[in-house]
Amino acid sequence: MTPSPSPLRDLLDRAGTTGAVYAALAGVLVIGSLFVAFQGSHLFTAANTVDLFTRGSLLGFLAIGQTLVILCRSLDLSVGYVAALSTMVSAIVMAGDPSRIVLGIGATLGLAALIGLVNGLVVTRLRVNPFITTLGTGLLIKGYLDTRFQGPAGSIPAEFQTFGLSRIGVLPVSTLVMLALAVLAILFLRRTRMGFHMYAVGGDSEVARLSGIRPEIPVITAHVLCSMTAGIAGLLLASRFGTGNTLVYNNGYELEAIAAVVLGGTYLLGGRGGVAGTVAGVFILATLDTVFNTLSVDPFVKDVLRGAIVIAAVAVYARGRHGRTSVRPRFTSGGAPPAPPPPPPPTATPSARGGDR
Repeated sequence: MTPSPSPLRDLLDRAGTTGAVYAALAGVLVIGSLFVAFQGSHLFTAANTVDLFTRGSLLGFLAIGQTLVILCRSLDLSVGYVAALSTMVSAIVMAGDPSRIVLGIGATLGLAALIGLVNGLVVTRLRVNPFITTLGTGLLIKGYLDTRFQGPAGSIPAEFQTFGLSRIGVLPVSTLVMLALAVLAILFLRRTRMGFHMYAVGGDSEVARLSGIRPEIPVITAHVLCSMTAGIAGLLLASRFGTGNTLVYNNGYELEAIAAVVLGGTYLLGGRGGVAGTVAGVFILATLDTVFNTLSVDPFVKDVLRGAIVIAAVAVYARGRHGRTSVRPRFTSGGAPPAPPPPPPPTATPSARGGDR
């Protein structure tokens, strides 16, 4: 007899992974506000809210693209370096001239798409592990930036700096753009054939191939889109700095984006998850950063705490998923098992003598 599920387990089953992640986000907000209140301060002040959304917008751009790649059972460790290169390209091309803003955006996104195309081709055509491929690409970009530039370069016109500095109330414009991009990514995954193919390839590339899907195309597409979102993150950083900055790659954005994706419920081996959960994972990490900064937590201790929280959260999620899939009722209708089917009636075989007659 199968034990009945607990009310909490039943609630999580009904909410699904995405609902559980948003419940975790609500819990982090409540617990964080209580910790800050115990220190005699308030978490949801205007300054803290702006800081939370500002952190979330940058990480969100990177995590949205990383979600597409991970859904295809791939990975991209070059996004931080692509973002750093994008700051330089946009600032140099724009050169402080408002009439060159469109040209700068086009050049930045075009170069980022080219890098993603190279990553996708190396992974699919040359069969190089995506970890090695994208790490090598990132190191190539880092070597170029360190050799070619010794400091900030270029200039961002004031008109484009509104992308990173202006806000509507406490909501930065960059956050609105990030949320709009997240909605487009959700629709892309749920409503387009390519989105379905990404899930299929991530689930089992051989089954997808036998179903008539070319597994290389979704993987290459995911890498191109991932690098382009990293290019948008670079444009955002350049608009905030007012110039290109090569040291962006030192901030570990690629690992933080992967943490947000996994924390948002996307399976690291591909095929399950989505951008909606990733957005919640992004704001969980942004909330933790805002709480730690408000409490003046030491940066090294902050990294330790964030790492421990991410590991614990993903472990709880994996354990819950294993528990839901490993224990299945043997008889869905309850009660006694169904009776076995009656054996087929014996067939009379004619004897040799009868056959002779």
